[in-house]
Order: sequence, then structure tokens, then C-alpha cells
Amino acid sequence: MAIVRAAHQKIDGGCVFDDPLAARLVTVADADHVFDAVFDPEQEPVRLAVAARARFAEEALVAALDDGVSQAVVLGAGLDTFAYRHSYDARVFEVDFPATQAWKRELLAAAEIAEPPSLTFAPIDFEAMSLADGLAEAGFEADRPAFFVWMGVVPYLTPEAVYGTLGFVGSRPGGSGVAFDYGEPPAAMSPEQREGFERRAAWAGQRGEPFLSHFVPGDLSARLSVLGLSLVEDVTYEDLAVRYESGLTGPSRGSGGHVVHASVLARHAR
Repeated sequence: MAIVRAAHQKIDGGCVFDDPLAARLVTVADADHVFDAVFDPEQEPVRLAVAARARFAEEALVAALDDGVSQAVVLGAGLDTFAYRHSYDARVFEVDFPATQAWKRELLAAAEIAEPPSLTFAPIDFEAMSLADGLAEAGFEADRPAFFVWMGVVPYLTPEAVYGTLGFVGSRPGGSGVAFDYGEPPAAMSPEQREGFERRAAWAGQRGEPFLSHFVPGDLSARLSVLGLSLVEDVTYEDLAVRYESGLTGPSRGSGGHVVHASVLARHAR
């Protein structure tokens, strides 16, 4: 995704999402084949969707920080660059698999991108440690509001794992919230849309990351309320691309991708 963001800066001028550090990070990584793919002019819909998704999540996070939330948690952070591009009076926790974080820190050093003092790495192997325990070990304060960014992860988890994480967010103090993305079930798609989905699913499966969960928008909204969360907005990738750059043609309708902003219900305020 960092490569896609970098390509968006170069090809599309960063018109949807400005991330000048993405290219510096991925330039020091060995990913030429991916560069070639996303720099293809025909991949504009992919670049716009990824850029729009990132902007949606970051705008929700910034709004929470502006409202006084003092903890930000990036789940499955990968090569996310928020903590290195912004300076807020807040702690940012990047959660990821230990080996992935070690690799990222190597790339940061090679690209001469400093790790800000506000950033805390929370390396968590979920087979050996829960999110709650891993964050606590990293210094996360469970009794204070936090905003969670969870992009590009949900489709690869089981529904049970997804609901477990959302339940953890929903049990945070009032003022907390989350931005995440998900995909609709392929059965809800037209034959043409399903063909595109199956190509993406095959590509992901070949790389050892099969799609494991899909959600119907209305059903997901109802489940969020049970988990202590209130839906603020649920938008398709395509509508986001049009929202943020009306001068460009958004991706073809019906990819099935959505982004969600949800907040902790008032009854959970402490």
C-alpha cells in the first residue's frame, strides 16, 4: 500500500492524499515489480481507492486528536507514515507483527526518516499475546480515550477476530473511535464485479493472505452497536474517490470495498 501511495504522488500529483514519505520508504525496499504494476496508467482506480481510504482514516483520526483524544493506535501499521508526517500532543502506537516492525525500522533508518518521540512500537504476535496485553505492555493507557486506525487488515481476518478487535475498541472510554475498511460478500455482486473480486482474491491467496471475511453493510452496522460502537459513516471506496477529487473519474462502481468511521457509544463514557 505504501508503494501505491508513492505512485499516487508521482502519477496523480497526490491530489487525493499527500504522503511525501511513502516514496522515500519504498525506494529503499526491493519492490520493482509492484512499482511497475501500480505506475500503469490503467491502475488509476486502484491508486485513487487506496489514497481515498488513507485520507478518510487520517481525517477521522485528526478530528479525534483535535477534539482532545491523546492516544492513536495504528493496527497492522505496515509502512504507515502518519506519525512521521504530523506533530500532535498525543502518543501514537504502531501495532504489527514483530518481524514486520523490525523490517520497517530498517527501512526508516535507510531512508533517514527519524522515529519521533511521540511514537511507540507495539510488536505483537497475536498467536502469543492479546491486543489488550500487547498495548498495555507498550504503555497504552486503557482508561483514556483512543482512536484506532485499522486499514487493509479486516478482509484477511476471520469474522470472530474482527468482532473481537472491534469489541475491544468499543469498550474504550467515551471519545474513542475507529476507522476501518471491509468488503461486501461476493454473492452480492454482479457477475462482472464478482469476476474482478475473484481475480483479487486469487492474487491475495497466492501470496498467503486469503480473504476470510465479508460483511453486509446493514448487518455490520447492527453488530457495531452490540459491540459498543455507533456508526458515524460507511462509504464505498468509489464514492470516496469522487468525494475527494471530483475532477477525476472514480473507480468502476461495485468493487465491494467500504470504509467505516465508528465512535464509542455514550453509555461507555467513563
